Amino acid sequence: MNLSSISSPLLEKIDLTHMPRHIAVIMDGNGRWAKKNSLPRIQGHWEGVKAVDRIVSLCRKLDIEALTLYSFSDENWNRPPVEINTLMKILDQFLKKELKRMKTENIRFHTIGQVEELPLEIQELIAYTKNCTKDCDGMTLTLALSYGGRQEILKTVQQIATKILSGELRVVDIDHSVFESFLQTNSLPEPDLLIRTSGEMRISNFLLYQIAYTELYYTKVLWPEFKEDDLLHAIIDFQKRERRFGMTQEQIIKT
Repeated sequence: MNLSSISSPLLEKIDLTHMPRHIAVIMDGNGRWAKKNSLPRIQGHWEGVKAVDRIVSLCRKLDIEALTLYSFSDENWNRPPVEINTLMKILDQFLKKELKRMKTENIRFHTIGQVEELPLEIQELIAYTKNCTKDCDGMTLTLALSYGGRQEILKTVQQIATKILSGELRVVDIDHSVFESFLQTNSLPEPDLLIRTSGEMRISNFLLYQIAYTELYYTKVLWPEFKEDDLLHAIIDFQKRERRFGMTQEQIIKT
């Protein structure tokens, strides 16, 4: 871990031997931040990029294995065209700007979602970034783009059905591990901690299968205002919880 550049006193409260392997974030509140500051809604998205930069940096310093950010849901296509165009422009600039850092800091870039629905130039940039970072193994940064949890599950079922019809897979062979191998997150551990900003307390169709035993953390902080200490508070809260995975406390103690 590279902790020398983290000056927060909260670091003393964190058990570095009990860190979440995978943190997922629903980045909510860009529009409300803009409204609160009497700015155009799209300015909130640009400000949100700064929060992404802060949290990616901190997670890398803490040796978090995987960070997944809900960047653009498949429902977001219903937003005004000017906002969608701004989000695509932000994604374009983010990838071009962050590629050098990802390679320097050993961060593998990954995506989940229906990337084929994005503009062609963005698809090509995503493929290029993935290829350039494919050998990085320090942390996996995943952006959920044109993503929906229900859609991912449905697509997985369709892929499995196709394998069955072709004779490549038998119904009796389907178990959790087989099903999970078809998910776009199959190279990642399941999320240990899911953070949602802005005070909303819902999942919004994000990683529905993967978060079966994930610890949920909600904060009223708007995403553009989400700082390093806010993430540290979430991790401290996570470390106070007893994760039973369906077992009793006595069973956990015995194991």
